[in-house]
Amino acid sequence: MSIYSVIEATGTYIPERVMNNSKFHRRIFYNPNGSVMDKSSKEIVDKFQEITDIESRRYVDDNLVNSEIATYAALNALATSRIDGETLDCIIVAHNFGDVKHKNRRTDMVPSLAARVKKGLEIDNPQCVARDVIFGCPGWVQGVIDADYMIRSGRVRRVMVIGTEILSRISDPHDRDSLLYADGAGATIFVGKESDRPIGILSHAVRSDTKYHSSMLTMGKSYNPNYSKNNLFLKMNGRKLYDYALRNVPKVVKESMEKAGLTLQDITKVLMHQANGKLDAAILERLFKLYKIEEIPEGVMPMTISWLGNSSVATIPTLLDLIWKGKLKGHALNHGDNIVLASVGAGMNINSIVYKMP
Repeated sequence: MSIYSVIEATGTYIPERVMNNSKFHRRIFYNPNGSVMDKSSKEIVDKFQEITDIESRRYVDDNLVNSEIATYAALNALATSRIDGETLDCIIVAHNFGDVKHKNRRTDMVPSLAARVKKGLEIDNPQCVARDVIFGCPGWVQGVIDADYMIRSGRVRRVMVIGTEILSRISDPHDRDSLLYADGAGATIFVGKESDRPIGILSHAVRSDTKYHSSMLTMGKSYNPNYSKNNLFLKMNGRKLYDYALRNVPKVVKESMEKAGLTLQDITKVLMHQANGKLDAAILERLFKLYKIEEIPEGVMPMTISWLGNSSVATIPTLLDLIWKGKLKGHALNHGDNIVLASVGAGMNINSIVYKMP
């Protein structure tokens, strides 16, 4: 009998504030050199939707911060599963910017967001360790990998992993890339179960290319020259990032499947980090080409980016929760299904997990 990490519960916090593309039609967008873009805002927004598939995204209310929406997602996971928070051995919170208030863009990360979540859950248990993971958009997947190592060691039994981000507050409103970003939080509880057959997390693979590619996602000043240079915003080299992801993500996914002794034909769903709908489709196509498979099965890669946007570390756990609870039309996870959870982001980092439904 071996110990496997199995999903016991999921939860989300999806903000109610919907930001349709039409809300950006009067925004002034600038080029990196500080000049105003020569196309109308509507043309820029419409073209962006064509490139990314994003029609709307969700923003949090002004009074909320990152650790609070993480707590809401955690509460949702606990409430829908009736798990006692005191039985958690560890809380891992993946994020990248800490708590950033609506009127104060200074990052607040002390104490850790995980510590704030544990306090918000009113957990007394001192043996429940709370810690953060900063790993770019793949942070939640990396948190799950860390949780798997802990559970397999036999030292812990139950770990909650949360991905939470409020990207709307660190994106430059005058940079068209800001149209990508959204807010949200997703929580997943993993429990160790003994089994004489492989279940739950079967394998994972990680790649980190910092030497040559760490500058593709950085913090920088606004493209609007009238903005204070003291305010830093998320900046992205979209073209290079696209090429890097397309070239490397399929290889990492393939590596994770090979470690599990599986091939692509064994996979039911691919849950991919969603930063750009067209990029995800291209990555999936490249993955299938690695196996010389021409026809991609319909529905193999569920998508939410068109209406939720890119919420960084929250995209995969949010997507997982929607499918887990039967809230994403046309998609379900069934006994025996093998699924892939994969992400790419700042670092540059890539990771992939293969999971078998018990």
